[in-house]
Amino acid sequence: MQRTFSLILFLLLASGLATGTLSADSERLATVLAAQPADVQARYAWRHPQETLEFFGVEPGMTVVEALPGGGWYSKVLLPYLGSEGRLIGADYALEMYPLFGFFNEEQLKAKETWMQQFTADATAWAGEGGAAVSAFVLGSLPEELKGQADAVLLIRALHNLARFEEEGGFLSAALQNAYDVLKPGGIVGVVQHQARDGMPDEWASGRNGYLKKDFVIARMEAAGFELVDSSSFNENDKDVPTTEDIVWRLPPSLATSRDNPELRGRMEAIGESNRMTLKFRKPE
Repeated sequence: MQRTFSLILFLLLASGLATGTLSADSERLATVLAAQPADVQARYAWRHPQETLEFFGVEPGMTVVEALPGGGWYSKVLLPYLGSEGRLIGADYALEMYPLFGFFNEEQLKAKETWMQQFTADATAWAGEGGAAVSAFVLGSLPEELKGQADAVLLIRALHNLARFEEEGGFLSAALQNAYDVLKPGGIVGVVQHQARDGMPDEWASGRNGYLKKDFVIARMEAAGFELVDSSSFNENDKDVPTTEDIVWRLPPSLATSRDNPELRGRMEAIGESNRMTLKFRKPE
């Protein structure tokens, strides 16, 4: 896979340089992506990181908030791409939200209390020499000094759990308020989210199964004060047609429902990763 992506990179650079259409930022991002490990590159066909970041307008030198960075899949791309003039701010779910999942043990919940320090240390190590500066906060508790500082907020597969537990603690409302407050006027919010078909029941598409409807996401973003700028189809997958008995985690990479069923696993792998909406919003000037 690494050799394949390196060849794609070479062809992309050769084509862009020949036609004069490849920007320096595009070349820089492609180079960062080509340097990632093989297991990361294996997901490019589904995650489309080059297209996604360019569609959102993420550029070197920006201050970017990444919601729910997890193990750093996108962070490890963003840190070298944003560069030494940029800044990456991680934003995790509120501490009060994690017990609601029902599967985190006491040790895991305790570790969340020091998540900001741990993420900052990990991401600083990932950044290495020439990478972006790093900081972090917890959604619902945006520090005053971060207000109006960000150029972009990335909500990549982060909204479904916020929506799922909205009634228990207003977590979605708080997160979107933080996104609005942290952005500069004219700043961008990039959303990538598992997308439910319009005809699916609203209760099923409430986030608890991983999926949300596009109209729901747009309505909540607009209610929070954002303007819809554009949408794209490159993260869509028309093979992902779940029933009301299905969850998004049945699909790769989780394959949660087929670990002991090779035949079912094969069917899920043939579908690929989830059908995802890709939406670009702006905070008004």
